[in-house]
Formats: sequence, structure tokens, C-alpha cells
Amino acid sequence: MTSDHAAEQGATSFAERLRGRRMAAGLTQAELAARAGVGVRTVRDLERGRSARPQRTTLELLAGALDLGGADRAGFMAAGRRRTASSTPVGHTRPIPGPRGSADVAGSAGRTSGGTRTLGLPAADELVGRDAELGDLVALVTGGARSVTTLVGLAGVGKTALALAVAHRAAPALPGGVAGITVTAGSSDADALTAIATVFGVARPADLADRLAGTPALLVIDAVERSPAAVLTALEHLARIAPALRVLATGRHAVGLVGERVWPVAPLDVPPPEASDVAFIERFPAAELFLVRLRQVRRDPLEPDELRSVGALVRRLGGLPLAIELAAARGRVLDVTEILTRYGHRVLDLTAPAGAPDVVSVDLRTAVSASYALLTPQEQAGLRRLAAFRNRWSVELAEAILTDEDGRTADPVPLLDRLLALGLVSARGRGTLRFRLLDVVRDFATEQAAATGELVPVRIRHARVFADLARRTAPDLAGAAIGPAVAHLDEVTGDLWAALTASADDDPETALALAASLPRWWRFHGRDVAGRRWLRRLLDDPRTSAADPVVRAWARVGLAQLAAEHGEGPQELPEAQAALATFQQLGDVSGELAARTVLCSLRIATGGYDEARRQGEAALSLATRTGRIRDMIVAQTNLTWHEIRVGDLRAARRRLAAVERLSGQTGDTRLRLLARANLAEVARLDGRYAEAVRLGRQVLRALAGLGDPGHRIRVLGTVGLALAQDGRLAEAEAVLRELRATSGGAAPDDTGRDGTGREMAGERQGQGPYAAIEATIALRRGDRDLAAEWFGVAAQAYAGTRDLRDVAEALVGLVASTEEPIARAAVVDRLVRVCRAGGMTLLPTEQVVVGPPPPVQEAGGGADGPA
Repeated sequence: MTSDHAAEQGATSFAERLRGRRMAAGLTQAELAARAGVGVRTVRDLERGRSARPQRTTLELLAGALDLGGADRAGFMAAGRRRTASSTPVGHTRPIPGPRGSADVAGSAGRTSGGTRTLGLPAADELVGRDAELGDLVALVTGGARSVTTLVGLAGVGKTALALAVAHRAAPALPGGVAGITVTAGSSDADALTAIATVFGVARPADLADRLAGTPALLVIDAVERSPAAVLTALEHLARIAPALRVLATGRHAVGLVGERVWPVAPLDVPPPEASDVAFIERFPAAELFLVRLRQVRRDPLEPDELRSVGALVRRLGGLPLAIELAAARGRVLDVTEILTRYGHRVLDLTAPAGAPDVVSVDLRTAVSASYALLTPQEQAGLRRLAAFRNRWSVELAEAILTDEDGRTADPVPLLDRLLALGLVSARGRGTLRFRLLDVVRDFATEQAAATGELVPVRIRHARVFADLARRTAPDLAGAAIGPAVAHLDEVTGDLWAALTASADDDPETALALAASLPRWWRFHGRDVAGRRWLRRLLDDPRTSAADPVVRAWARVGLAQLAAEHGEGPQELPEAQAALATFQQLGDVSGELAARTVLCSLRIATGGYDEARRQGEAALSLATRTGRIRDMIVAQTNLTWHEIRVGDLRAARRRLAAVERLSGQTGDTRLRLLARANLAEVARLDGRYAEAVRLGRQVLRALAGLGDPGHRIRVLGTVGLALAQDGRLAEAEAVLRELRATSGGAAPDDTGRDGTGREMAGERQGQGPYAAIEATIALRRGDRDLAAEWFGVAAQAYAGTRDLRDVAEALVGLVASTEEPIARAAVVDRLVRVCRAGGMTLLPTEQVVVGPPPPVQEAGGGADGPA
């Protein structure tokens, strides 16, 4: 009978034992897998005798799920591990095994390396990304005082490999030698002491006192969680008889010894999401380890697109070395992009290929299950709630999501401390948002939440937490604190989108409340199209018809604001009017001011200039009565453009001077900048081009740190036009290049659409200023035909998206560029109609170009005719 056949008999015996225990418990394979927290495929393969020797953690989880104890548990565990000649009987402790690729050294008397003794220790693998940690730990274990340090963390994070590296690096400084043991389930303190005596080369535990007396030595104890009570008792005994002994333990949790130093082992650093440079990505330890392991199973060099996928893959794997090992092992069959596509959304399903070494034979689901099983039911419930977070979170956010619907809550700190101790949560940095779950832990906890029927309630709770956060942050998005407020929301971007997506299906009223608080944030980042779609969807959802009227009104205001950003504000005019009526009915001053402000903007876009002015004056009156300085500034700024509309630049300057004074009282940098931008535009219209350029460039430098792409495009247009009108053509062309880079610029025969036929909002917004500058440059150079083409593009771009003052200025340029009398008369006639529609008066310099000024007529609310 061959040894292979004997191994097969052992496998069959365990398969029958597992199947019999499962059936006696009345469980299906799926039920046993769910109860144990392992994959159903694992149970199926074990019962068929097709699986390699199961990992001890897998056996422990299965034994726990089957409620086995005492002799039954010991027999079950022994049967599972009795499948290869090198397995160790349950209830014993053995010398520490090596990392992947090295052999056990049971029975070895010790080895010599460079004059030092490493007793019962295998060689250490080369570590990746642990240099600083390795140095700190070596200093710790070789220090003057006796120390017990425990490396804690999730299975597969690299605790054993790090401990072995520390032991070998520290050996020259420890004349008593370094040695190690691995704890197995069911070990007693006597077993542990006997194994320690063996690896230190003495016959009995009683001889350890003499062996270690006064001579610094290091003992490595691996997997203390398998028999923590036994390890604790053994270490307490060693502390009494061998005070010079240093101990470095590894486990999923600490030993619990008085004076123990707990050292959490975190996953390897991963590249940031924005990283695209291949050389930069390769410098991160997680990517480096993946590439090292991949080269062991694949000879062909990676293609460029594969290298770019490495960063995304190791981020999804959370930098967990075990996950990286398992993913890299798939590189024999799949390329990196295929690994990411196939396993990126189901990382827990990664398992070792057939024939993989025992150290990587455990799958990720089993590894996380083992740590999850160490939690109390209450702690497990807390972890399932925390799994709703997508990015980093704070103690305060954890407390909010752990709060019950009836408002009852417990201090989250003990739970976080427990999760940190088990390596289920990581904490990095000193900011408030410093806690994060590993992706594999979050995925596993999410599976558990789904299995217990908690997934939807957990996600709803998560959405309500972030809806409340957004509601509290929203007021700061309109004031001097806009920078910190935007940064705060940026830090939780992933959670905001996740909350919005989940609650839109399961709790649309919460989704509406969240979305109603985000329009200014969306505008700041140029996400007006996406934000408008969300608000439109949620307002149209019949399940939100009975939502808080104030919430619906703010959502309507936000909808109109976002639509105006990409030139479609008039479509949402009824929504803004409905919001104003609601706020007036409820006596909500803040809401009424916001609604009147957006109505002022929308009426300008539809040509209803007189109505726009009335809304601005009503807003100024209300803001003045209620002492709201910021709203006074906004109203004065809006009214400035009405002064320009009728050609009264002196009145416009007076209003802007008032804005400057008021903004100085608020400390609102953004408002002051916008006032200065308006001053630059008035200076340009007044022919003071150098002043316009100076003011505009000041604003551009400051806006670079504040975002707001829409205003940046507008100010670039002011600066570029002033430069071109002043004859500084080279500088004007530089502004053109910046405008094209910012928003795109179209040639006269372009359609303004991308290759798919979708209108590009940014290009449309920037096309008017771009075309106006091109036209002015051409006119200054004497190329009237080209200037006429560009002025025509500018007039077309401004029509319907900007106030008619911009259209009128473009038409004045077209008149100046057109020499043929009939064509020129047609343009003048069109200009007259625009002025009448907008109730505008041309400026003196414009009247010189056009001739006698067209009669001013009150605007009737209509828009300009076809361009």
C-alpha cells in the first residue's frame, strides 16, 4: 500500500466523519457553511475528499458550527489534520513552521547563522513594505527591559512572516538565542512549556530557569489564539523563572498578560485611487508584493494596461498579503485585468489553486470568519453596521450609525478598541476620519448582514446618518467656511454616493433630504448634470410626494440652480416658483431668499429682465430687514447686472463698492472674489482694460484654490477679452489656450457635441467667451471675415445660456466686422430686437459702432429670436 493511498484513506475517513456529523445535526451543506462562516464549496469538497488538508481555522469553525466539544471535538480535529505525514496531533505544540516555501523543522536541535543560534526557527522570507516596522520591533525585543509583545491582526496579514524576520534580525543581539513554537488547538500550559524546553535544547521545563538565567533570549509563539489560556499560564510561569526572556507572540488577539505590548499589524500600503503612473504604483508595498508573487507563476512581462490594473487590484484586496498571494496565484491562467474583472467584486471567493502550500490553503472568507467568530453577538452586530461605511469614518459617525432607531446608543469606543485589537479595523492618521474596515472584512460583514436580514435597515441607517451630516454642513457651503465644508464632504464622497444610491430604492424620503443638501457641493465640483438628474428622479418619485414640504422646496431650488449651471435653467422655472410659494407660506426667510435669487437668474435667462430685477429688489429688501449680510451681497451683485443692462456703469460701480464693504464684514472670501470679478467686467465695459486684466488675474489666482469652474470660465473670458481689446494679442491667445483646456473651444463649423452626440456642458459654457476672444483678436488683426464668423459663434453660444447683454455685445462685434450694407443692416436689425427683448441700452462705445441707438423698450419676458 503506497503512502499516497494511505493519505487518500485518511481523507475519506474525515470526509465520512464530517458528513456524518452534519447529517446528525440536521444541516444541509449550505446551512453548515453559513453557520461556520466558510464557503459552501469548502464543505462540499471536504465531504467528497477532494480538498487538500484543511487549515486549522477551517476545522475550528466547522467544529464550532457542529457544537462539538471534548473528545468529539478533539477526534474531529485530529481526523482533519491526519491527512499528511507532517501533521501534528491535536493537543500538542510544535516548533514554528516556516513561511510559504519553507519546511517544518520539528526535531531540529538548532541552526547556526553567523555565530548566532536560531533554535527551531525556519528561514525568514524577504519582507516587502515592513522595513520601518521591522526596525522598531527589533529595537523593542532587544531592549534592556523584558518585554512581551504580541503582533495582532487578521489572518493573512503577515504576522508570522514579520515575527520570523524580527527573530532573525534580532538574533545577533540575543546571546541566549531565539526559538519558536506554534500553538495548536487544545494545547495545555504543560504542552507549551514542554515545547519551549525542547526548542531551547533542554530536556524538561524545569531546566528552563538555568538555561535562560541572566542571558537575553527571544521566544516566538505563533497562533496564540488557538489556546490563549494555556499560553497565558505558560508565559506567567516564564516571567517568574526567566526574567531576561523576551517574548514575541502572534495571534488574532492579544494574550492578556499584564504589561503586554499589543502591536497591530496593518495591511500593506496601496497606491491612491488617482495614481496612474506605473513607476509610482510599483513603489507601493502591496503592488510590489503582488508583482513578486506574480513573477513566480508567470514568465511573460506585464502589458501596460495590466500594470495600470495592478493599483486597482491591490486596493480592492486591501493590501492584505494573503489576498495578494491568492490573487497572484491566479496569474498562471489570467492576466491582471482579468483577475481584477473576475474577482474584484467578489474578493472573498479567492481561494488557493490546487497544490498550493498549506500556508495559503485557507480562503479569505474562512480567514475573516475566524476573527469574526471571536466577537460577541453584540460586537458582531456592531461590525455589521459599521460595514455600511465605504471610506474612512470617525468615532462620532460610528456612534451615529450604532444608535438604535429609538435613540438608544452605547459608547462606541470599546467596540472600536476590540475591532482594532483583532485587526478587523485599521486606524491611520490623526484626523477624525481615521478608521476604516478592510474591504474583505466589509464584504464579509455585509454578507452576514444580508444573511440576518439586516442589510436594508443597516443601509437605511447609514443613509440617514449622512443625510444628517449633509444637512448640518450645507449652510457652510454658502459662507466663509465653504473651503472646509467642501473638504469635509469630499472626505466622505464614497459614503454620500452609497447612501444616495441605497436610500433612493429603500427610503426615498431620506434620499431626497440628502440630495437637497448637496447642490452647492455638486456645483462646486462641476457635477451639476449628475446632481440635477438625482433631484429630478427623487422629486418625481411618488413615494416622496408626502415628504417634508421644506425639504421638497429646497430640492426644487437646488434643481433650478443646477439646471442653470448648464444653460437649462428655464426648464426648471416652475420648480423655483413652487419653492418660493412654499417658503413664503411657511415663513422660511432663508428659503425665500434662496428661491428669489435663483428666480432672478432664471428670469435673466428667459429674457424677463424686469421680473428678474423685481426679484432682486425684493430679495435685497428682505435681506436688509432681517439683517442677513450675505444675502444683501448676493442681491446687490445680481442688481449690478441690471444697471449694466441699461448702460449705467456708474450705478453698477456703486453697487459693487457696497458689495466690497459688506463682504469685508462677513469674511467670505468667495463673495469678495466674485465682487472683484464683477468689478473687472465693469472696468472692461468702461474701456479700462489694464485695470480689468489686473483685477481678473487676481481673482483667477484665488479661484484656483476654491473650485467653482463656472465662475472661472467667466473670469477667463473677461481677462481674455480685455487683453484682446487692449491689443495685447499674444497674452489673449494664452488665455484662449487655458479656456480650451478648461472647457473646450469649438471652431466656427463645429457642432459643440462630442463623438457620441451628447452635448458637453463644459464646452457649451466656455464656447461663448472663447469665440468672443477669437473674434476680437481677428478683428484687431484686420481679418473681418474670420472675426464675423467667430462673433456669430459667440452670439449663438450666448443665446439661451447667458443674459442678452452678452448676445448684444457679440452682435455689436458682428456689426463692426460686416462691411456689406445689406448684411450689416440685418445684423443691426437683429441687435435692435435683442435690445428691445432685454430692455437694454447700448454703451457709448457700442453706439459709435452701430450708429444711432435703438429705442429702449421694456422687456416683455420673451427670449431672443433665432440666432
